[in-house]
Amino acid sequence: MTMQPSVVTTDVAIVGAGPTGLYGAYYAGFRGLETVVIDALPQAGGQVMALYPEKQIRDVAALPSIRGRDFVANLVEQAGAFSPTYLLGKQTVELTHEDGLPVLTLDDGTIVRAGAVVLTAGIGTPTPRAIETGTEWLGSALSYFVIDPTVHADQDVVIVGGGDSALDWADALASIARSVTLVHRRATFRGHAATLERVRSGKVAIHTDTEVLSLIGDLESGSLSKVALRAKSGEETVVAADHVIAALGFISNLGPIRDWNLELRGRSIAVDRSGRTNLPRVYAAGDVTDYDGKVKLMSVGFGEVATAMNHVAVDLDPDLVLFPGHSTDGA
Repeated sequence: MTMQPSVVTTDVAIVGAGPTGLYGAYYAGFRGLETVVIDALPQAGGQVMALYPEKQIRDVAALPSIRGRDFVANLVEQAGAFSPTYLLGKQTVELTHEDGLPVLTLDDGTIVRAGAVVLTAGIGTPTPRAIETGTEWLGSALSYFVIDPTVHADQDVVIVGGGDSALDWADALASIARSVTLVHRRATFRGHAATLERVRSGKVAIHTDTEVLSLIGDLESGSLSKVALRAKSGEETVVAADHVIAALGFISNLGPIRDWNLELRGRSIAVDRSGRTNLPRVYAAGDVTDYDGKVKLMSVGFGEVATAMNHVAVDLDPDLVLFPGHSTDGA
């Protein structure tokens, strides 16, 4: 029997659950719009959660310093006041129009019919850089990012990489895991100097000029026990390991968005001052957009998506006014 695809109908569909998309979900709710938020990643937060959930964010107004994970949790809580629907771990592969309204098709066959679409895909769909050895362990004892650090409590963890995400995870897990081994194929690290200093001064075992040779354990049960390393000198070392985190960074690109007949500026979507693209009822905001004078900051994205949602609200109901007042205006 052929299964019919599920169909979701909503006022506005937001493609991208990063900070800009999450704030857009709040603002859509503030304007009385039913909202669906779609993201290819399995959790909300975009690249903040994928790359630096434990890192301090210091460039958002009124937040002198906040951990990435807490920042995302606050945005989810804020949007939660209006109960948006999340479709996570699902990539949007197609955008078409029916009767002038946008229709999205997701990679699992789900169809989302919306009054308007707002694209907040950041710098595009992030694809983890694959580790050269041990990919058969992916999903059991190998991962490319950490959703919940407490999963690694009392584990022997091997982290592979030399950038900010690798250093952040080594720093964060040092106080949680039984042991942390950091492996980098070069002699120098690309990550933030202060984080590197904390890692060096802690209990993390660091192997530079070294690559992963193999993952050793019972693959059928997903039980990893050791990781074999080989230095450039040829010396081989075996370290205890319950889990490997390959924090090798992400390759970002617009993916299917490139084929949607949007007007592009390089790897970005061209928009006007209201956030409108060249397609009817399709807006964009945040780092995925470009216009003269564009500055790619989260705080800028918040303003852009609020502007876009106000215009969406008027598109859906011309009797509404563009500026709705302030949230403090009510009782």
